[in-house]
Amino acid sequence: MRGLLTLLVMVLMAPVAFAQTGAQISAQTSALESLDTMDAGRQWQAVGRLDINGTGFCTGALIAPNLVLTASHCLFNKSDGSRVDPGTIEFLAGWRNGRAAAYRKVRRAVVHPDYVFNQAVSPERVRNDLALLELERPIRNTTVIPFETDPRPRKGDKVGVVSYAKGRADAPSLQQVCAVIARQQGILVMNCDVDFGSSGAPIFSFASGTPRIVSIVSAKAEISGERVALGTSLLEPLAVLHRELAAGRGFALAPSPSTTRIVVGGLRNNTGAKFVKP
Repeated sequence: MRGLLTLLVMVLMAPVAFAQTGAQISAQTSALESLDTMDAGRQWQAVGRLDINGTGFCTGALIAPNLVLTASHCLFNKSDGSRVDPGTIEFLAGWRNGRAAAYRKVRRAVVHPDYVFNQAVSPERVRNDLALLELERPIRNTTVIPFETDPRPRKGDKVGVVSYAKGRADAPSLQQVCAVIARQQGILVMNCDVDFGSSGAPIFSFASGTPRIVSIVSAKAEISGERVALGTSLLEPLAVLHRELAAGRGFALAPSPSTTRIVVGGLRNNTGAKFVKP
């Protein structure tokens, strides 16, 4: 199953900051709520499962009638680093218990031009882990309303995430209260509950009274035994993707990026952070 990339959290924060936030993490989070009924999932129909090449899935969210936001790494084959044919990707809007509110094939996929799939783990990799999928036909359904986006939240702000994941692939789950525990180098560190399949899941701010996407899930990690989610600050990378679309770029119109081998494993360091294997 396609899952989250691993990332060494030590590149994001200093050990003192980890120690200060660790005791506060549990108190600021809520449990996962399954959105497996029509009433529970009604507000979240524009979040959908991305079935990819018949081999796995990620999570995506509609931000325009014909555009789905997700993570770049979902669009590469883990085995050899090659790009996934967009024609093999299907967006299942509001997928729940074997049925979707809308089904759409993908016409074109655009990843951030600075993203390199097989690059060594770094803040840059997470910061650029963002992609847009252009659907073959727009979704014009009164029950599937695209989400708006907002600037990145501040440290301490409450956020929520809606995602599909391992063990809950047939209906999304909502964690309405988790928090931004750090932001640095264009990356958000959040104490949200994510797992394999959550890649590309939208992270929402509720500050305006209406859920707005402020980040997407790129990776999961552990800090001194605490699980965290990592995502990019949204607006600047998203603006780059819109420019790429406007310029007519996208799979398979551009050459594949250069690659280097990624190093993974149960490495530890004196910050208390460690790799989480996919």
